[in-house]
Amino acid sequence: MTQEPASPPCYAAEADDAYMGYAGREEIVAALHILLEAERAGARVALVAAKHGPEPDYAALMRDVRGDEARWCAMLSRHLKRLDAVPSRRTGDFYGKAMAIAEPWERLAFLNRGQSWVVRKLEALMPRIRDERLHADLRAMLESHRANIERAGVLLDSGKGGA
Repeated sequence: MTQEPASPPCYAAEADDAYMGYAGREEIVAALHILLEAERAGARVALVAAKHGPEPDYAALMRDVRGDEARWCAMLSRHLKRLDAVPSRRTGDFYGKAMAIAEPWERLAFLNRGQSWVVRKLEALMPRIRDERLHADLRAMLESHRANIERAGVLLDSGKGGA
């Protein structure tokens, strides 16, 4: 009779993230850069919209959205640095597209579609994130975007947006 274990030890916990079906470092860095640039664009749009909003509820929403977007920019930058990546300084194309819309309520509807785009990106990315801290922060970002989408939808549906 031998003293060897009946089965070999499992080294799955030591396996590379990509091998285990999770996103690898390069994929995560690329995704975080895209999100960072989008959040920066959203923050800039909300800053301008808050100053030139058609009414107090609109301006208050835009101030809150701007604060959230700035918070997520900082969070994404922290995680990029933790991954030994230099955070992008670029602002996403969304900013120019949003600012080309002169009518404030139409711009809010466009911003809401941008927030929905971020939600879809996060929903696709999160199952592939193994890092618990990053996953938790992305979850908080996702929930914040969902809340802002709902809040903007209520404001748009209230008739204040001319609908």
